[in-house]
Amino acid sequence: MSNQLDKKSQAWSALFSEPMSELVQRYTASVFFDKRLAEADITGSLAHAGMLAAQGIISAADLAAIQQGMAQIRREIETGQFEWKLALEDVHLNIEARLTQLVGDAGKRLHTGRSRNDQVATDIRLWLRGEIDLISRLLRDLQAALISVAERNVNTILPGFTHLQVAQPVSFAHHLLAYVEMFARDEARMQDVRKRVNQLPLGSAALAGTTYPLDRESVARALGMVDEQGRPCVCQNSLDAVSDRDFAIEFAAAASLVMVHISRLSEELVLWMSQNFAFIRIADRFTTGSSIMPQKKNPDVPELARGKTGRVAGHLMGLITLMKGQPLAYNKDNQEDKEPLFDTVDTVRDTLRIFTDMIGGQPNAQTGAREGGITVQAAAMRQAASRGYATATDLADYLVKKGLPFRDAHETVARAVKAAQQQGVDLAELPLETLQAFDPRIEADVYDKALTLEAALNARNTLGGTAPAQVQAQIARHKARLSAGQS
Repeated sequence: MSNQLDKKSQAWSALFSEPMSELVQRYTASVFFDKRLAEADITGSLAHAGMLAAQGIISAADLAAIQQGMAQIRREIETGQFEWKLALEDVHLNIEARLTQLVGDAGKRLHTGRSRNDQVATDIRLWLRGEIDLISRLLRDLQAALISVAERNVNTILPGFTHLQVAQPVSFAHHLLAYVEMFARDEARMQDVRKRVNQLPLGSAALAGTTYPLDRESVARALGMVDEQGRPCVCQNSLDAVSDRDFAIEFAAAASLVMVHISRLSEELVLWMSQNFAFIRIADRFTTGSSIMPQKKNPDVPELARGKTGRVAGHLMGLITLMKGQPLAYNKDNQEDKEPLFDTVDTVRDTLRIFTDMIGGQPNAQTGAREGGITVQAAAMRQAASRGYATATDLADYLVKKGLPFRDAHETVARAVKAAQQQGVDLAELPLETLQAFDPRIEADVYDKALTLEAALNARNTLGGTAPAQVQAQIARHKARLSAGQS
């Protein structure tokens, strides 16, 4: 194969006296990863063509030819018949060349008043807007899956941890709802980012605007790039419009937080599944075995998600670094924005789908009932909560209500815990006379009011607390929020 390519294959080659080398061609081409922008490119081009015709810049016949040609190109891409050519560099020139081949000069007129700089910026925004909408729906699906498990476990008692030490008993549902709060914030962030993604660069041309009488606001309306009041959202500075990638960085930051929350949940799932905890079982379809140890069942899905979090955060840093040294306006560096952005979307989207399945289960084909991916081991959770003196704070609160200052109550209970540790029993197993030796204000009602796990839960009946009544209220709030379509 020759190391030179026919210079006529480039749309910009008339100025050049020698063709681009094959090595440079392969190094600079993006078509084999940016072809996923094809639908956005066609959509944006059709809106641009419609505006050109409405403004009298191209004829109605040209518009009809462009629409017909684009319909055929769309069919060819959907059916895998479209021939992607490396020599044409990117998705834009491949589609334009095929359009010209199909409809002649009308295809050449399509590029009037635009540049690949504002074209690609528009394509990325259109594509990313759709992906944000999908990710937002997936975040809602994951919240719903967590809520469904929470509803069944309002009264399931889990040891709450700080520093990974048993701290206080909590409802397992309350614990799961903490992740619902995280993913609700993620959804809200995605919707906020969407507002800045959904702005039109097209019509900015290469960097300085264009001499043609474009109606950019009509293109924005045609593409749905409008605000909540239906007003068109158009990038106001041509230099910024073609070079801005803040929206991609913002998305990557929001996506990184999604993965951080997934990673935190993953870490707990890994711990809970281990024999040392045995709080849950994860269905076989989400686990793997060992090549050497036949007894092993490994939580590969949460482990891999935990690892992929670093990958997504790395893409965020890559995009920030990509932009930090660029002068205005467009630079070839920006070709490097697509692969990290594409991979971030793919990773977040796939992770959310599999976690929703793993948490919420799959519908049974015969019965329609959901077959949970996670089985809760309530007895093991309760036993662990009973082992760690999780009601010590409640005993201190009991003494405070009897008139003892909290710091004195804290010290008194610490001595009682030490005695229980030496005897190898829980606080609730200490005889009343032993407890009264630490403070005579302790009475027989201490067992029901302070030292049982249920009493500890029910006592925290304030907004945001772990009392079952509060947890039920939060479940109802989240279900109403999701039903109303709010983040």
